Amino acid sequence: MTTRLPAAVLWDMDGTLVDTERYWMAAEEELVGSFGGSWGHDDAIALVGSGLWEAAAYFQAKGVDLDADEIVSRLTARVREQLDEHGVPWRPGARELLQALREASVPTALVTMSIRSMADDIVGAIPFEAFDVIVTGDSVDNAKPHPEPYLSAAAELGVDIADCVAIEDSPTGLASAHASGAIALAVPNFIPLDGLPAGALWPTLDGMTVDDVAALLTAREVTA
Repeated sequence: MTTRLPAAVLWDMDGTLVDTERYWMAAEEELVGSFGGSWGHDDAIALVGSGLWEAAAYFQAKGVDLDADEIVSRLTARVREQLDEHGVPWRPGARELLQALREASVPTALVTMSIRSMADDIVGAIPFEAFDVIVTGDSVDNAKPHPEPYLSAAAELGVDIADCVAIEDSPTGLASAHASGAIALAVPNFIPLDGLPAGALWPTLDGMTVDDVAALLTAREVTA
């Protein structure tokens, strides 16, 4: 069977394209601490991949006396400050694979539950035209793990979601990608992803090629 390119590759951002989860965790701890609460590693891990507005109730339960919009605004502003201070921390192999996909004329979308202003910061740091479509947490009605973010990206691109590969680093994101019908590619960062619904599990994107991504479609067709 001839290996064919995916109709599109759909990228999660935090933890997949960029190693910003630690920035979020620092911002979360600072926010809860400013209201006299405590914030531990388990709290941070519980929110990896979640929509920001959905996570707001978690912060409120920890004593953060703000409405959801203000919580999202403060967290995002603090993460953006850290990006300005420390730069964009790319995940190993992610930017290289993204560029290779673009050079192979594979459509790409960024599908993130961060808000558009932060997504624009990340995209603006990429020295080539990286994405045809950007779907953000403030542009969908239902955050991950709902399939809407990935379905929206495929619809905007005008492609069949079943012919797309979605790259994710969290159980929440994988659930969204898998439910959408895309081939969900798990690349763990902070959280092990073994045993979760996914078309493939790669330990890293470092050294991976367009052919490796295309082979995911062939493998699914063989087993279908």
